Amino acid sequence: MTHTIDDSCVSCGSCAGSCPVGAITEGDGKYVVDAGACIDCGACESACPMGAIKA
Repeated sequence: MTHTIDDSCVSCGSCAGSCPVGAITEGDGKYVVDAGACIDCGACESACPMGAIKA
């Protein structure tokens, strides 16, 4: 199951820097996860200071 980023994202970029496959990019107002590239490792979830990323 791909991780998703909810509206509590503050666009800090911590998640993008932690993704080993580059599946997270800056979107319109928040970061987004590319479902096709996500390997569901969970690195982004633990890197997010806002708790905005869920599996």
